[in-house]
Amino acid sequence: MYKFIVIGEALVDTHVLIDDASLECNIDGKNCKLCLDFARKIPITGSFQAIGGNGANVAAGIAKLGLKTGLIAAFGKDANGQIILSELEKNKVNTDYLFIDPKTISRYSIVLNYHGERTILSYHHEMKYVWPEQMPAVDWIYYTGLSEGFEPLQKKLLAFLDKHPSVRLAINPGTLQMKYYPKTVDDVLVRSDILIVNLEEAEEIAGSTIKKEKTVEALIHKLLSKGVKEVAITDAANGAWAGDAEEIWQLKAFPVKVSGKTGAGDAFSSGYMAARCLDHDIHTALRWGIANSCGVIGNLGAQVGLLDQKGIEEIIKKYSSIKPKQIL
Repeated sequence: MYKFIVIGEALVDTHVLIDDASLECNIDGKNCKLCLDFARKIPITGSFQAIGGNGANVAAGIAKLGLKTGLIAAFGKDANGQIILSELEKNKVNTDYLFIDPKTISRYSIVLNYHGERTILSYHHEMKYVWPEQMPAVDWIYYTGLSEGFEPLQKKLLAFLDKHPSVRLAINPGTLQMKYYPKTVDDVLVRSDILIVNLEEAEEIAGSTIKKEKTVEALIHKLLSKGVKEVAITDAANGAWAGDAEEIWQLKAFPVKVSGKTGAGDAFSSGYMAARCLDHDIHTALRWGIANSCGVIGNLGAQVGLLDQKGIEEIIKKYSSIKPKQIL
């Protein structure tokens, strides 16, 4: 029996390390733009390829934590597709439920790494997604971002959940789902046990802001009113919050050196979800999520620094003075 089936994208990231660039920001330090000399040859300090995509990242992270995991995704029968398949197998993610389409091109991204931040040039196109003919027995489904053409798969997901009410669902909406919100998200939220989003996404789904609501706990209650049972909100260097109708916790970020941020959110999700699957409480799941994201941001590449359970415990022990705080 599977602990998790992850539904999401699998692609190849080409990371490029840049030193010769500049940032232009508003006076408040926001809305920054990465600036390169136009029509010039820009020197780089290195580059490498690695598997990415929110589905592949979360599946690899959960599998690394020792839970049997499969992935539902689609990609092409091309060179990038072969890289994706090989890396998933290497990461012990079951590949029986992938759809490899010889008529399409695998998705890919160019990741520009500059001073610890990343700017992503992402190639999107409509994909054909195929629901498995024989869906395996599973405890949890983790549903995250897909490309154009995801709607039929989402309908089959909801139909499957209607027939199997014991299967638990977590959702982390992707860019496309958020683009078409609320049509593509609200129907899933009603059936979801856990919603994981960053602060900006949380405000969009709630139809409100921290400034208006005054507190994160008020924002979380707005999200709970959508029908989801539990919410986790990440906010980069400010840490994360998580809770349900009875309790809400906050945990500050651990002060680790940042090499790259690609995959940090997915690492948080895999740590948080693995902890909840293993029946750890919400504040422990927050620790697992932030610890796992620390492993990733300390490296370049979305999956390079993913931790096993021993690694999670070592990070938590190292920063044991930073404890979850109950705010409700």
